[in-house]
Amino acid sequence: MTQLGKSRDSHFPSIEKKHGKKMSYWFGVMKKISDKKYPEQITFLRTKHNFSQAHANALVMYARGSKSTSKFESVKDYFSSIDKTQAKTIKALYKPIMKLHKDIELTIAWNQPVLKLENSYIFGAGVATKHILINPFSKSVLNKFSKKLTDLKVSKHTFAIPNDWKVDEKLMVAMAKARIAEIIK
Repeated sequence: MTQLGKSRDSHFPSIEKKHGKKMSYWFGVMKKISDKKYPEQITFLRTKHNFSQAHANALVMYARGSKSTSKFESVKDYFSSIDKTQAKTIKALYKPIMKLHKDIELTIAWNQPVLKLENSYIFGAGVATKHILINPFSKSVLNKFSKKLTDLKVSKHTFAIPNDWKVDEKLMVAMAKARIAEIIK
């Protein structure tokens, strides 16, 4: 499989510089605690060796065989990894939005499918067992449309839709247009 995203070993020079020991030393440390669970390994590195969360995570995950921060090679890979109903709902949500501007791109960021215009995000979607979480990447857009989202669970930055939600294209397009207007200012 292709190496994706930021490789975890990109943290290694900083780890060596900050802690004054070569990575071979740290791999030895990880070998000694390989029987521990992820949280225990992170805690050990943070408390016993003063690692930052980012450095501890990079070392632990690398030692566990995860060489990259990305899980998916493509949007297609992402959709094939989730429930078919959730994939269908997200695709139906994104389809009318992608028609709004010729430069909108569907890509993977934070291991989730997001719509992007220029260097800014328009919409992101993440899945849980019982719902899909939607992020319009703008508190003001979310606040502006909150009255139309009353049937949904709305939090500070996101709103949750049922897995089989009948997409309200008009609402999603209006929210996306508001977000695009913020980006293009």
